[in-house]
Amino acid sequence: MLKTVLDKYLLEYETKDFIKDDPVQFIHKFKDKKDIEIAGFIASMFAYGKREVFISKLQHIFDLMENMPCYYIKSFDYNDNNVNNCDYRFSKDCDFIEILRILNKLYNENETIETLFKYSYNQKHDIWQMFQGVVDYFYANVNNRKITNGFYHMLPNPKKKSALKRLNMLMRWFVRKSDVDIGIWEFINKSELLIPLDTHVAKISRKLGLLTRKDNGYESVIEITNNLKSFDSTDPIKYDFALFGYGVNNKI
Repeated sequence: MLKTVLDKYLLEYETKDFIKDDPVQFIHKFKDKKDIEIAGFIASMFAYGKREVFISKLQHIFDLMENMPCYYIKSFDYNDNNVNNCDYRFSKDCDFIEILRILNKLYNENETIETLFKYSYNQKHDIWQMFQGVVDYFYANVNNRKITNGFYHMLPNPKKKSALKRLNMLMRWFVRKSDVDIGIWEFINKSELLIPLDTHVAKISRKLGLLTRKDNGYESVIEITNNLKSFDSTDPIKYDFALFGYGVNNKI
């Protein structure tokens, strides 16, 4: 019965119309893979709080980049940059600038965001350990002592066992292939993806019996994902759209 309800909402909401009001819109603005990866990585870091606010902030950022994310990153000059008004809630301009500097280092070493994620995944073939490797890379390359805790909020430490909603959302964008998700990464199977869990999804999941835990951390992510696998073990995270649709239609 529940699968039937979720399948209904999945068909209704996993459509191109979903894109225009979601941060996923920013990866659909580009054609080149490197531009898409950088746009998605940056968009995911800012995707929390009021949707209209962070989407406006992201539009400002990509305007600064003149809608050429990869070129901007590769030519980024830490001492002569035009980054301003990019602070958002917990993070300040200096935090974002440091992330841009580290991305500049990565790309000028002939690597990409994909190679960083892929290398980290191949160490243990575990998605959580992959996140740890990616985050550790950024932490290890910090050289600006003036950054605030906002830097670590943008790239939270998996060791703290939070839900890592934004990183899991990024993986959904890049691994799944649908009218919404872009499916440009092939080194990991979509069956291994984890639910992008926030308070909204957690509340819906508890109402539907997909979550029994009271916290919204790592183990709750695993519980919901495992329950969704009983509906489709090959692509459980497609039901992220169904949970969204259920919440909209049932005013949760």
